[in-house]
Order: sequence, then C-alpha cells, then structure tokens
Amino acid sequence: MSPISNNPGPATRRERFAWCMYDFANSGYTTVILTAIFNAYFVGVVAAESGNGHATLLWTLTIAAANGLVLLSAPVLGAIADYSGAKKRFLVVTTLGCVLFTALLSFVGPGDVSLAIILVILATFMFASGENLIAAFLPEISTSETMGRLSGYGWALGYLGGLLALILCLVYVTYAENQGLDASHYVPVSTLIVAALFGMAALPTLLWLRERNGVSKSLKNIQLMQIGFERLKITLRHASQHTDLFRFLISLTTYYSGIHIVIVLAAVYAQEVMGFKTQDTIILIMVVNVTAAIGALLYGHLQDQIGSSRCITITLLIWSAAVICAYCATDEMLFWIAANLIGIALGGAQSAGRALVGQFTPSGRQGEFFGLWGLATKLSAIVGPLTYGGMIYLFEGDHRIALLSTLVFFILGLVFLATVDEKRGREMAKVSY
Repeated sequence: MSPISNNPGPATRRERFAWCMYDFANSGYTTVILTAIFNAYFVGVVAAESGNGHATLLWTLTIAAANGLVLLSAPVLGAIADYSGAKKRFLVVTTLGCVLFTALLSFVGPGDVSLAIILVILATFMFASGENLIAAFLPEISTSETMGRLSGYGWALGYLGGLLALILCLVYVTYAENQGLDASHYVPVSTLIVAALFGMAALPTLLWLRERNGVSKSLKNIQLMQIGFERLKITLRHASQHTDLFRFLISLTTYYSGIHIVIVLAAVYAQEVMGFKTQDTIILIMVVNVTAAIGALLYGHLQDQIGSSRCITITLLIWSAAVICAYCATDEMLFWIAANLIGIALGGAQSAGRALVGQFTPSGRQGEFFGLWGLATKLSAIVGPLTYGGMIYLFEGDHRIALLSTLVFFILGLVFLATVDEKRGREMAKVSY
C-alpha cells in the first residue's frame, strides 16, 4: 500500500528551535540523574551497605541493563517509526514515560536498591529511546551544509538546560543543608525538579515539531514488528553500500564507551577520589556544562568547514589529554583543568557524531539509521561503564586504575575513525533502495 504524503514543507525557524529545545529539556536527566547527583546518591546512600566497589558495580549494571533494552529495540523501533510515520507519536510516549519514572525516583531512599534499579532502568530506557527519535528529525529539518551547525546549536542549548537543572537543584540542596537535612531528603526532591523541567521544556518540541514521513493507509492492519525487522534486514543487507557509516559506528561505539564512563561515573570519581561534597560536585558539573556548550557551538560551526570526522579526531585527542590529567590529579587544580577539557571535548564529540550520522543517512530512513546510531551509543553505554565497574570491583575500589580503561577506548576510537571516508559516505547516502 503506498503511503499518504504528510510532508508539511520546509522546516521553519520555529520548528528548528523546537527541535533544539528537546536537547534543552532532556539534558537535566543525564546531568542530574546519571552524571551529578543521583548516581553518587545511589552509590553513597541507597546501596551504601553493599560497600563502595559493589555499589559502583551495581550502578553500572543498572545502566547497562537499561541501555541493553535500547540496544535491542532501537533499530526496529526506528524502522517502524519510519514506515508508519509515527516518530512524533513515539517521541511523545517516551517523553512522558521518562518524566513519569524520573518523578517516581523521589520515592527512593536508603536501602531501596531494587526500587531504584527498576525506576532507573525504565526512565533511562524512555530517555534513550526519545534521544534516538529526536535525532532522527535532524536530516528532515536541515541540509547537509547546515546539519553540523544545527546539531551544535542543539547540544549547546542542551548543556544550558542541564546547567539550569543543576542551578535549581543547587539552590534547593543549599537550602536543605542549611535546614539540617541530608541527601535522603534533597536528592529525591531534585528528581522532581528534573521531571518538572523536562516536561515543561519539551512542550515546544511536542507542539511545533512536525512529522514529515508518509503514513501508511493500512496502518491499523499491518504487522508493525514484522515490518520493522524486515526493513532492518534490508538495511543490513545493503551494509556494503554504507561502508563508511558502519565503520564510523564501530569507531563511535568505541570512543563513546569512554565518554559514557565519564558521564555515568564523573560524580562518583569526584566524590570517592577527590573528596568532593554534593555541592562541590554540582558546581563542577555546572562549569563543565558551560564549557561543553561552548565546545558544541565552536565545533558545530567548525565541522561544516573542515568536516565532522576531523572535528571528532580533535576532540578525541583532547579527551585523551583530559583523562591523563584526571589520572595524575592529586589536588583540585589539575582535576578542574581535566574537567574543563572534558567539557570542550564532550560538546564537540557529541555534536559532530550526530551530524555525521545524519550526513550518512539516506532520505526516508532517518528513524532506522538513527536507530543504528542509538544501538551504537547504547552498546557503548553498556561496555564502558561495565568495564569501569568491573575494574573497580577487581581492584577493590581503585578508581584511578579503572580510569585508564577510558584512555584505551579513546585511542582505539581514533584508530577506527581513520578508516572512515566522509566524502564517500555522503555520496552513498544519496543511493536509494
């Protein structure tokens, strides 16, 4: 059955702004829940009786389980969304789901390990699925010449959203501590702040961003799961036509494993190795968000001039330098230098990676190909933190030794990236099948 055209025409400035606002909306989840506050709360309070090494491993296993669900579902979900013209509807569901489960984290207290694990898995699954779906709109609302810039704007706005979430949480944490309240009180409230900010800031996206793929006339009668798998099989069958895409996905999976270690365990490292308190960690992540926003803007413009793969190469070299600084840091000064290098590299790597996948994506298969992008990033979100958690467990809580695994991921990522031909990948994206 031929699809019905549902193309509302070229994207408007308001629609592109609405797309960028989703990065602003969902960044509070990664910043507060996965990076700065709730992860350290889980290790230091919720699962504290298990011991540091075991609690850290348990947290990494939780994140791995969530991303494992995304790993299994992302390409098929993307293919279904492409076929049915339902990316927008799926985005609404995943957004509301993440907001709901994040809010329910407010019920997690000391010893509530099982409840915390279940809710974090559900919230992270919804978050990550929504992240894949919103990325799939990028090729529809921009051109290959402006894709890097728009991706950079989105990441920059996202870091500002994470910064706002941290400021709101810091204000409440400071107030609560002045009242003599501990983390078991102010961290649950912080999860409510994140949920509320996510829900409100996502409204422009949910109201203004438009679906452009055709909608099947027989949508109610088709076997969507079967079609999703069939379309994925076609893509994999034509993998030889998209050699550079798949080579890049291997590189991305590798270096993103290192990035996810930093995202998921930065606060834990700051707390356990550098002796940071909750307020110190929040301020640290706030500053990193500012430098990451700057990095996203700078690299967003730079990649449209020199190419995305070259920009990623630069960021991976910066990442490697940052890890070496953090490993050697025995005082706060060197650790702060490492943190700001990470911010610049983080913004650039994420912006350039998303844009490069968009440039390698054939028209009409955005959800599917960004599902493969999601598969790669979520596989890395399993491999990276689990590697770190396993090393922590084996070396009895030695975070410095575990940090060296991050450096290995970045070096290998550079090696695989050298095999990618960006120009050839763009040309192959024009081939239809």
